[in-house]
Amino acid sequence: MKKLSSLLLIAFLQFTCITIANAQSKKTPVSAGKKIDLSGSWAFQTDSLDEGVTQKWYANTLKDKVTLPGSMTTNGKGNDITVHTPWTGSIEDSTWFRSPEYAQYRKPGNVKVPFWLQPVKYYKGAAWYQKKVDVPASWYKKHVELYIERSHWETTVWVDGKQIGMQNSLSTAQVFDLSNTLSPGQHQITIRVDNRVKDFNVGQNSHSISDHTQSNWNGMIGQLFLEAKPLVYIDDVQLYPDIKNKQVVARIQINNTTGKAANVTVNLLATSKSPQGLKTVAKKLAIAKSTIIEMTYPMGKTPLLWSEFTPDIYKMKISLATDKSGRDERSVTFGMRDFSTRGTQFIINGQLTFLRGTLECAAYPKTGFPPTDIASWMRILNICKSYGLNHLRFHSWCPPDAAFEAADRSGFYFQIECASWANQGATIGDGKPLDQYIYDESNRIVKAYGNHPSFCLMDYGNEPAGKNQVKYLTDFVNYWKKKDPRRLYTTGSGWPIVSESDYNSTPAPRIQQWEEGLKSVINSKAPSAGYDWADIIKKWQHPTVSHEIGQWCVYPDFKEIAQYDGVLKAKNFEIFKDILVKHGMGNLAEDFLSASGKLQALCYKADIEAALRTPGFGGFQLLGLNDFPGQGTALVGVLNPFWGDKGYITGKEYSKFCNAVVPLARLPKMVYLNNEVLTVPIEIAQFGPRELIDVTPNWNIKNDAGDVLFKGELERTKISFGNGIKLGVINQPLTLVTKPAKLTLTVSVAGHENSWDIFVYPATLPQVSQEIMVTNTLDNKAIELLNKGGKVLLTLEKGQLKKDKGGDIAIGFSSIFWNTAWTKSQPPVTLGILCNPQHPALKEFPTQSYSNWQWWDAMSHSNAIRLDSVANDLQPIVRVIDDWVTARPLGLIFECQAGNGKLIVSGIDLQSDLDKRPEARQLLYSLKSYMNGDKFSPNKKIDIQKINALYQ
Repeated sequence: MKKLSSLLLIAFLQFTCITIANAQSKKTPVSAGKKIDLSGSWAFQTDSLDEGVTQKWYANTLKDKVTLPGSMTTNGKGNDITVHTPWTGSIEDSTWFRSPEYAQYRKPGNVKVPFWLQPVKYYKGAAWYQKKVDVPASWYKKHVELYIERSHWETTVWVDGKQIGMQNSLSTAQVFDLSNTLSPGQHQITIRVDNRVKDFNVGQNSHSISDHTQSNWNGMIGQLFLEAKPLVYIDDVQLYPDIKNKQVVARIQINNTTGKAANVTVNLLATSKSPQGLKTVAKKLAIAKSTIIEMTYPMGKTPLLWSEFTPDIYKMKISLATDKSGRDERSVTFGMRDFSTRGTQFIINGQLTFLRGTLECAAYPKTGFPPTDIASWMRILNICKSYGLNHLRFHSWCPPDAAFEAADRSGFYFQIECASWANQGATIGDGKPLDQYIYDESNRIVKAYGNHPSFCLMDYGNEPAGKNQVKYLTDFVNYWKKKDPRRLYTTGSGWPIVSESDYNSTPAPRIQQWEEGLKSVINSKAPSAGYDWADIIKKWQHPTVSHEIGQWCVYPDFKEIAQYDGVLKAKNFEIFKDILVKHGMGNLAEDFLSASGKLQALCYKADIEAALRTPGFGGFQLLGLNDFPGQGTALVGVLNPFWGDKGYITGKEYSKFCNAVVPLARLPKMVYLNNEVLTVPIEIAQFGPRELIDVTPNWNIKNDAGDVLFKGELERTKISFGNGIKLGVINQPLTLVTKPAKLTLTVSVAGHENSWDIFVYPATLPQVSQEIMVTNTLDNKAIELLNKGGKVLLTLEKGQLKKDKGGDIAIGFSSIFWNTAWTKSQPPVTLGILCNPQHPALKEFPTQSYSNWQWWDAMSHSNAIRLDSVANDLQPIVRVIDDWVTARPLGLIFECQAGNGKLIVSGIDLQSDLDKRPEARQLLYSLKSYMNGDKFSPNKKIDIQKINALYQ
């Protein structure tokens, strides 16, 4: 029965994924007479022993069947996952292979890996695909090509036993010339695809090949066809817009395979959605062999300009007519745009712009490979736009043509990388085959996609290694700057910074650095919204884009497991769910998701606003808007891998602090006493479509009930383009706030709105009964008081808690950076707090159920108590959300009966420096007020020695 279920599962996956793949392949109808569609059934055979070439499989009939476009996995082919699966991608935490707690997940039939999404089948090596085709008589004396939109990846082709050639692009279509072998009649085409790292190593973690994201699939996807062309045909068209002179220079490569000179006429005609009266431009010439011709096409008096606000595209129709060979045509998308720089900022068509980007890391759980249809990419880009973004960086891979087409239509700016992350087992610039491959691949990429206006930036790839990387990458930048001025170039994403680059990509300007831990801006400095990165970027003369900012984690959404109904399964989530249930907290999964999600969003807001506040800054690239399912499971997205909302922040909310126009408040701090004046400089980042004329910024401060406590207007003004634009200063005394409160400051400018939570506490607090003892140790006096039925508040100093009781758990204010497995548990290793805001112990300490800025002090002056070291099923007043890999029950504050009395235990130091810590002072007051009232009635009795064991 189990075997039958597996077969049914594979059949279902095969049907689902083949349906998706076939839909992708049909984005362009195949023309009758000129193309033969090769999608559908193919003969197939795996070649795990590498016998196919020597045994001449290309001359035989293969035994199995698959459907293309698709992969082996979408066809249910390959091996079951085991502890010996030869993955592609580094596993930084190898605990799974040896730890007893993972033993059940290493058993055959129940294998579950925690480090990335798990395919239903896996295969690394050579696989053979074969199809018989009937070539019509009309193709006699035609130039015939085999077009494979995307093959993964080394592809060797035979026709009727004759080897045609091998190609290995990871980024572009693989096109084979079959003219000399594909005469009219029936032929057998055999294709060998090998997905192993061989002559050149792009890096095992490159998203072009790695199991961390799209999977190291074997197969062919997208359009798959044979095409007949005239013997004199258009091989390539590159269009160079010149908006200053209102023209386009076309460089057209024409191939003449007749062996004789041919008289040709080339016509150009640009069309757009708006009739502009553009006319055909023609050129006549004689061509002997392959020739590149240049033609200038005037775009009229007012050409439409392409940008994020006006994504107006043109189609250039190129027709080639010869006196004997017939006619060939090509239609090319292009846009009239100039993406360049002015000082330290980017400009589009002469207007300042700011890159608000995220990474696209090739995570496609349904199929295990990227979509090749425009609709899928339009969906992704529309979601990105709804969150205020205008930019995608393709991390160590290049998307198919459909992505560029969708970006052209959407007005999205792409950074493309040449399929490599030369690190962790690979290097760049050291004379290895990869060095030449990067030049070859970049040329293939520019030839294939260079006309798209969305293709604005390019580098070699991600975070390089290699002792000679600086020279190599500097030469690479200079090569492309000289060769093609249509876009901007830098060395690599992350580093190195060289003066020759058009822009920098560096992680320096962000609020948490790799290995910075609790010393980062967000974890070591009291909360504010006043800092920026001006001091970091002032030494550079060209734009800086902050590399992979954010990386803030959220708890797994276990409801998501059901969505993995394709070839990749969330077995990692199944493991994490089991651990949570084992530790008695399965019922808290949704609360953990929501609370950690709110903290995650707060951290992203802080990161993004710091970038927007920085005068002269170029932009940022998030890691990322959606989750990264590999590298130990990096749940860094407010969206899941399917680009779906997780329920704790919407695009409408996110885009208030991440957009083309964003009001900004340089709050010097987030926590105030009511005898202070709230003094806040107000600015704006303005990279919208037009100047804001005659606008009056206004502001208000509301309480949690939505009542407006204060409001005002700033001076009427005109706002041009840029950031660091000062609008005025709010000066608001807070004396009318007589009770502790969470307030919300909102600033509105011309319909653009942004908000910040601040906390205000009374400067003078009433006295609370002296019968409550506050101590950092249960000494004899405290124990005597408890035994007499008294009340004690035990508040532990940071570092006082024993290691095995939680003292070794590194907590901080922020959520986890990237994930603990990949970073080797860089702190913090927790995801904020969870509490019941209505708990009477917190009545005088206004809070939501999650971490907000008022909890920064507590998280910075505390240790998380392991609740299971005190008692089973101990329900704390304030809980700490642990890393999902360990899922320990942790608390900051809990209550219990002790002796004959009542006790609150606080892992937060509520005694030290209270004159400098208004949050701690207020929290202490709230707890004492609760303990002094009738509602302080803990029902859990705990032996005093258990409490003493926490710290003695």
